[in-house]
Amino acid sequence: MELPVWFEVGTFVVLGVLLIADLLIVTRRPHEPSLKESGLWVSFYVALALVFGLAMLAFAGGQAAGEFYAGWLTEYSLSVDNLFVFVIIMARFAVPRQYQQKVLMIGIIIALVLRGVFIVIGAAAIERFSWVFYIFGAFLIYTAIQLVRSHGQDEEYEENAFIRRMRKVLPISEDYDGSKLRTTVDGKKLFTPMVIVLLAIGSTDLLFALDSIPAIFGLTQSPFIVFTANVFALMGLRQLYFLLGGLLDRLIYLSYGLSFILAFIGVKLFLEALHTNTLPFINGGEHVDWAPEIPIWLSLTVILGTIAIATVASLVRSRQLERRGEQPHAVEDLTDRRKSVTPGAFERGGDGGGSGSGS
Repeated sequence: MELPVWFEVGTFVVLGVLLIADLLIVTRRPHEPSLKESGLWVSFYVALALVFGLAMLAFAGGQAAGEFYAGWLTEYSLSVDNLFVFVIIMARFAVPRQYQQKVLMIGIIIALVLRGVFIVIGAAAIERFSWVFYIFGAFLIYTAIQLVRSHGQDEEYEENAFIRRMRKVLPISEDYDGSKLRTTVDGKKLFTPMVIVLLAIGSTDLLFALDSIPAIFGLTQSPFIVFTANVFALMGLRQLYFLLGGLLDRLIYLSYGLSFILAFIGVKLFLEALHTNTLPFINGGEHVDWAPEIPIWLSLTVILGTIAIATVASLVRSRQLERRGEQPHAVEDLTDRRKSVTPGAFERGGDGGGSGSGS
């Protein structure tokens, strides 16, 4: 795949400007966006990704465009799943609604930086060691199994060892001071609970990057497509957080859909590795010609179909449960959680719940 240099440079410039503009909007006017505002922004970013895919089609051909769309859809689906954890973190730490936009934006920037690092490492590993596909494939299949096994369990944010350590080391105030990271209480400089929230979001982003990068490298080996697909998947994520709202509770089969997608990509990675490996214990060190190749159009079809089936099945099942007077359990009832958690829990070591072993 050969793309004009001006196209790649122009893409990064436009994406950078959009991200900076988004950050300035959040910084200057912290608020909880309305459904209309969130819907317009999400529609804009989705339309932008679709147009970018058409540009890839024009400049690089159908294969590159298909890889971008497949990667973007996969990363977008994983990003929606990430929102479940963000919702729980926001409720766990009782973040005021008007400041959640800023937390989400900082979390997105952290995610972009971490994924950029993992993309560079992953691309270098693939370039040098073809057998790394086996590791990526095994990791994705393992993640898929874990998603299925954890389905239906009550979601609860468990602080990892790093967050628990920061609680003990940093002097933290009991209450928020707007969106500030530092405040003064009785003449003493303290960190606000916002610091712990951002550390929790950042450490969670690290785990998400470990899932998402192997997944997209199973669809394309182009670092440019990998990075742009990740950027487009993350842009608009904070608006999507407010747009979906209670709909997150109804996506009860999303984890099944994602587990199938990750397992499918994991198998695809294994098959591709069989075509390129030179390991002595596999086919005597020779390439395996009989291993089938999964074309990108088939990957795109499987991803689209899985997302559609999981979404429709979730909404149908949720409606059935509501008619019977039951509540969907994709995410716990966060209204009650917000009432039961107070910012003062930071000083008490997290009495609001969820202070378990490291995740």
